[in-house]
Amino acid sequence: MILSLDAMGGDRAPAATVHGAVWAARDFGMTVQLVGRPEAIEAELAKHDTTGLDLPIIPAGEVIEMDDHPVKAVRAKKDAGMNVAVRQVKAGHSDAFITAGNSGGALAAALFGLGRIRGIKRPALSTIFPTSSERGFCFLLDVGANTDVRPEFLYQFGLMGSLYAERVLGVSKPRVGIVSTGEEEGKGSTLVKEAAELMKAAPYNFIGNVEGKDIPAGLADVVVTDGFTGNVIIKFAEGLSKFLLGTIKQEIKARPLAVAGSLLARGAFNAVGKKLDYREFGGGALLGVNGVTIITHGRSDAYTIRNALRVAGNAVEKDILHAIKTGKKEI
Repeated sequence: MILSLDAMGGDRAPAATVHGAVWAARDFGMTVQLVGRPEAIEAELAKHDTTGLDLPIIPAGEVIEMDDHPVKAVRAKKDAGMNVAVRQVKAGHSDAFITAGNSGGALAAALFGLGRIRGIKRPALSTIFPTSSERGFCFLLDVGANTDVRPEFLYQFGLMGSLYAERVLGVSKPRVGIVSTGEEEGKGSTLVKEAAELMKAAPYNFIGNVEGKDIPAGLADVVVTDGFTGNVIIKFAEGLSKFLLGTIKQEIKARPLAVAGSLLARGAFNAVGKKLDYREFGGGALLGVNGVTIITHGRSDAYTIRNALRVAGNAVEKDILHAIKTGKKEI
């Protein structure tokens, strides 16, 4: 397993990316190509014990910055780490591309460099979303790749999401729902209603509409929506979880007896915090491009990068590309 990591991508790069790569190489036995400026990468590698680890440096002299215009930067900076990493995958020298850099740039680099899987109209960016279900999560897409969509795009998002949930996440016959303003059939926008009609005849387990409240309740294993709505959902959830955890801490500190009780409940608080921590999920797969691509949070630390590499490794091992290409009609 050989993975190409954009070592200069992200707010904490290259320190976090290199540390995460060392961590993943040690824990999972994978080869991680560190793509970026050799002198910066070498300086970070020197801080770690890399004995027995395979961490080759692939030179890339440019960086697509967080404030760059994604498409313009990808086209202008041919030697940017994202572009070089994508070319490694395209040439068969690597099995996957991973970045914590400019997400729009990552999308453009993957689309230009790898192209779409034949028959897939639009790629979709996905994420694991925590729920109260026994499994503890659902799979949400799209969360930002496509703000404007057509019904057939959502139909295909459902197919790719179902395949990923079954193949990579181990969910048997995943329940696929579409985000709407009501759970009853016929509710929602024209887009949702037309997409739902297509999804009824799909070769996956479509269960109909799900409302916002149904997502954290775990009503569906795969939740399909457009990129605008999906991005709002995950950003709102992230902000709300921080607000609630912060408010609980403040209220506990304001009450001496509550402080004593919180010490006994520390394990429970830590478990809740871990369940809501995006770092545990690593990163989201960009499904529909012709190469495994994982995009993770711009402020990713080493632990997030380690988990993003784990997610990429799982997608490669389970051969999600082949599953999507063949459509796996038996679902």
